[in-house]
Amino acid sequence: MMPLEPVTLSVGAAVLLGLGFGAGPCNIACLPYLGPVFLASGNGVRDSWRTLLPFSLGRVSGYSLLAALAGWAGLWVQDWIASPWVPWFLGGATILVAVSLLFRQQRCASHCSTSEVRVETNTRNLRAGKPLMPGSLFLMGMGMALNPCAPLSTIILAAATSASVFTGLSLGLGFGLGAALIPGIVFAFGIAHLGSQIREHLSEWGGTLEKGSVGLLVLIGAGTALGWITP
Repeated sequence: MMPLEPVTLSVGAAVLLGLGFGAGPCNIACLPYLGPVFLASGNGVRDSWRTLLPFSLGRVSGYSLLAALAGWAGLWVQDWIASPWVPWFLGGATILVAVSLLFRQQRCASHCSTSEVRVETNTRNLRAGKPLMPGSLFLMGMGMALNPCAPLSTIILAAATSASVFTGLSLGLGFGLGAALIPGIVFAFGIAHLGSQIREHLSEWGGTLEKGSVGLLVLIGAGTALGWITP
């Protein structure tokens, strides 16, 4: 095995690399996974954090874990994330989000009366009551982070050549924070607002929109697991 060429990367450079990645490809990659969630949940700008916080924490944790492992185990991590289990992990997590949404909708329906005003009031109360399925969203965010890409390869290479778990963890954390920042802003003020506006203007089709979003998430999850959809 040929020795690794030394790659030096500061935490600041890792953050900038993450910002560049988050400003472009990441937004496109996250849209099919988070878009239906916002449409189904009805979380607007004010409540967008209930979706974005666990998802972003999952991404940052995934990048940090990979880089820390690279600092400990070297470039073996590159082959590890290129194995077939990664699409199954992300696909399974996406389907889990869909199932969580479905249970959430059924719980809402069981607490609502036949009065339309009461239905709307109870639905809003349930949506604002606690974070939206944080566990499944965390796993979906981690699944997004595990997908190989050129910027992540740079982080892993720098972490591997440092041969330091702490350095790898620092690089992964910096990259993750940078990669999550811009998509978080875009989805909080753009996609969340768009989803709430669609639900408001198509309020009579609210149940259909929710079921359609859940079905779309299941299809995306299955397509990702089978390799038909690549984030």
